[in-house]
Amino acid sequence: MNNKTSIQGSWASRWIFILAATGSAVGLGNIWKFPYITGENGGGAFVLVYLACILLVGIPIMMAEVFIGRRARKNPINALTDVAAESAGSKSWSIIGMMGMLSGVLIFSFYSVVGGWVLHYIKIMLTGEMLDITSDQAGAAFGGLLEDPTTLLLWHTLFSIMTVAVVAAGVNKGIETVTRVMMPALFVLLLILLGYATTTGSFGDGWNFMFHFNFSALTWNSALIALGHSFFTLSLGMGTIMAYGSYMTKQASIGKTVLTIGALDTLVALIAGLAIFPIIFSNNMDPGSGPGLMFISLPVAFGQMPFGQLFGTLFFVLVGVAAWTSAISLLEPTVAFLVEKFKLSRLIASIGLGILVWALGIACLGSFNFMSEVTFFGKNTFDFLDYITANIMLPLGGILISLFAGWVVKDKFAQEELQLSSGIYKLWNLSMKFTAPVAVALVLYFLINPLS
Repeated sequence: MNNKTSIQGSWASRWIFILAATGSAVGLGNIWKFPYITGENGGGAFVLVYLACILLVGIPIMMAEVFIGRRARKNPINALTDVAAESAGSKSWSIIGMMGMLSGVLIFSFYSVVGGWVLHYIKIMLTGEMLDITSDQAGAAFGGLLEDPTTLLLWHTLFSIMTVAVVAAGVNKGIETVTRVMMPALFVLLLILLGYATTTGSFGDGWNFMFHFNFSALTWNSALIALGHSFFTLSLGMGTIMAYGSYMTKQASIGKTVLTIGALDTLVALIAGLAIFPIIFSNNMDPGSGPGLMFISLPVAFGQMPFGQLFGTLFFVLVGVAAWTSAISLLEPTVAFLVEKFKLSRLIASIGLGILVWALGIACLGSFNFMSEVTFFGKNTFDFLDYITANIMLPLGGILISLFAGWVVKDKFAQEELQLSSGIYKLWNLSMKFTAPVAVALVLYFLINPLS
């Protein structure tokens, strides 16, 4: 089995896989969520806890996803079926792949709406519409966007087309080509914005907000936040890494590759915080989290600063690149499945799936206007899909992947792919059998039943 090749193609090199997987991992959460939760939960102390969670939970699960994908050279459903059969396990484990791919489709439906917001803000920053505006005006502008289904539909459609076009072009001509250009561009944009942040006069404030070692701010809830983010930030539990792993060259070291991806993902999040918060503090603003920071506070800050129009545009281009590379990875596992299972061309599979997620996206954007009264368990469509994927489906997928890799896959097959030393392999296997499933189960429990 381990000599198979994927019918989808393969990455040209180990570094292309690293960039593609990092592009999947680096998304909107890296730009605003990680810096904010770091500052609010002990700064550098929180970073240490987060890195420990990455090493103990995120990296081991990611290694499992990669080796399952690479061993079978198939989409997540078929990969899990084949690897289970090889170890005399039940084919029912393929449900992990089904659930992961469904999660990716559902996430894309609302993620593309947010991606549309970002495209809209690139346009209005570029045209100078946000120059010298107040916080109230920025809030009204964002609220007006949410209440305008026509504009939302336009940008949601454009973002969907951009994503589907790349996936339809294939692993090499599509995803790899975009990755070669977009990921270096993302790092360059980050460094430019970081350089700009050093000129604001508040770089020290931003540094202290993120990196002060305040151990008194660390709580049980802080540890849960670090644990949860370490899992979600690496795009685990949705089949993406498994699919990308199926295109990975046999010669590449899974352990070294996954460690590099984790390091780059964390580095992007830290640099983003150092680029954003000096701008916020120099304008005497509250570094609030969520859409308010990205779509209200930052546009006001850029609009009042020298060269703010230029750097504000560059910032939203950066966010757009992060959103686009993540969105591509959400569709790839299901497209690979449709091609392998039903012998469809990538073009037909991508267009068909694209139409489905585009239609679901209309229901999500309608949550803010013409479908605002449609609710599921008290949540509008956008919030409901966000909740069930992030709080239930992805953590559950992570638990099952770790249990499958630790208890079902035979050691000789796992070690054959991972090529770890005996001691390191035992630590990884211990994580798969006990540490990771228990840790992610805690995340799942407290997401459903949050601490007061």
